[in-house]
Amino acid sequence: MKKILLLLLVGLLAVGAIGCSNSQETGNDGVEVEKEPSVEGTLEEIMERLYSGVEIQLPKTMHTVIEGDNIAYFLGSDEIIFTEGLASEPMISSAAHSIALLRVDEDADIDVLMNTIKTNVDPRKWICVGVEEDEVIVDHIGNLIILVMDQEAEAFHESFLNLAE
Repeated sequence: MKKILLLLLVGLLAVGAIGCSNSQETGNDGVEVEKEPSVEGTLEEIMERLYSGVEIQLPKTMHTVIEGDNIAYFLGSDEIIFTEGLASEPMISSAAHSIALLRVDEDADIDVLMNTIKTNVDPRKWICVGVEEDEVIVDHIGNLIILVMDQEAEAFHESFLNLAE
């Protein structure tokens, strides 16, 4: 009898823990809908958290606001519409490394934007170095798009995905 009660209690606790997760929210009509993952914070804070999640030695990087004349340099096209952008690249180095974060409008067609970036970005934009096509990753969490160009792109991508709330 005690074993049955213990199993029931464990089962109730498990159901309660699952039910209290924040992966769902209630819509205006009272129906529960799946909550879209997001990443909170400024782009600078997100970039710092992204780097701290990777154990790769890089030369000192510099953050640059993506705007105006540098949009095509960082993203491959100046026709990408976004609300704010931040890029991170080495200050002085022969390392092919670039990370760009873009925050876009909630109703933007993210798949089209990511495809435009992936199609147009130049993985050999540096003078003497470059990365292979499979070392260019474009992905998103909610309305935050990331572009990674690095020989260790997968590690940075995984760090980015781990930021999802």
